[in-house]
Amino acid sequence: MENDMRLNQLRDNDGAAKLRTRVGRGIGSGKGKTGGRGVKGQKSRSGVAIKGFEGGQMPLHMRLPKRGFNKPNRKSWAEVNVGRIEKAIAEGKIDAKKPINAEVLIAAGLVRRELDGIRLLAKGELKSKLDVTVAGASKAAIEAVEKAGGKVTVAVAKAAE
Repeated sequence: MENDMRLNQLRDNDGAAKLRTRVGRGIGSGKGKTGGRGVKGQKSRSGVAIKGFEGGQMPLHMRLPKRGFNKPNRKSWAEVNVGRIEKAIAEGKIDAKKPINAEVLIAAGLVRRELDGIRLLAKGELKSKLDVTVAGASKAAIEAVEKAGGKVTVAVAKAAE
């Protein structure tokens, strides 16, 4: 049992683990004295945070104009035009006799995902009589669907929380 392995003899292979550089441990180490920071100046001192600082000149990100307000909790609608629905009916992707809701529109490939709800818009021609349930619709879209003999139900959008 000469080639026994002992816990006190375990060690990494050569070169497997690299030691971290210990700075400021004598000139002979090569990283002593200034510790790799060069000489003098603000950056050689501790507690320096420069980032966008431009030597006292107004930094670029503060010189540029700020525009508008981005509402943090605003709703994002998936939009569908009535013309696209008519085209999908013509191609046989949607059955005009059945009610049309988010699941039908996603299955037909008219919207990729529901987001905060689907909003119906009025662009395009509509000839089919439809029964549409959506989270929102423009006045013109509702008029277009009702003119074709259908009806639009505006359901409450799913909760954003």
